[in-house]
Amino acid sequence: MAQIFFPAQKKYLESFRKKGDDLILEMEQYAIEHKVPILNWHAADFIEKLIMINRPDRVLEIGTAIAYTTIRIAKCLHKGSVIHSIEKSDDNIKIALENIEKSGLGKKIKLVQGDALSVMPQLKKKYDFIFLDADKEDYKRLFDYSMILLRKGGIIVIDNLLWQGYAASTRVPTKYGKSTKHIREFNSLFILQQNLDSMIIPVGDGIGLGIKK
Repeated sequence: MAQIFFPAQKKYLESFRKKGDDLILEMEQYAIEHKVPILNWHAADFIEKLIMINRPDRVLEIGTAIAYTTIRIAKCLHKGSVIHSIEKSDDNIKIALENIEKSGLGKKIKLVQGDALSVMPQLKKKYDFIFLDADKEDYKRLFDYSMILLRKGGIIVIDNLLWQGYAASTRVPTKYGKSTKHIREFNSLFILQQNLDSMIIPVGDGIGLGIKK
């Protein structure tokens, strides 16, 4: 596997992690045991800080999984704000709803079941903050819809843009070949987007951060 950080750096940064609440740690353990891809905790910490700085009223998440990032965002939202999260997997929806109930943040979270490519064109109101973490082959189309739904001055965050280091690697395992190609093509699109001030940050698995002009 390609590396983003060397092991010593990773261990050093992890030594500073503050103890999270029990539900967050429980979800992280569940994800490991059941091989559910969730946001790296470094990246989740980073997004929490963005939410606290930006103080969005309306957040859109594309890809709920077990609601790990959903809950971490929701607990940082101010009173009256909401996060809409789209998920198409029935199994994930079931676990996500259980976790949301445990979190006590149900009033701030609206879970939308369905394929984001079908759901997003039906959304009418603009969002202040959008987080995209879905199927990599759909990133371009989901990004296009996101740019329509994101208000001017709004923030978009996209996960997995370094793709376990393979986006920048000269040797990519066959099973990662297609997804790496999608990520590389998307990264060029993302950085060259004319109406977005964008960058890729080496946090977690590579975070794309953009502000709509």
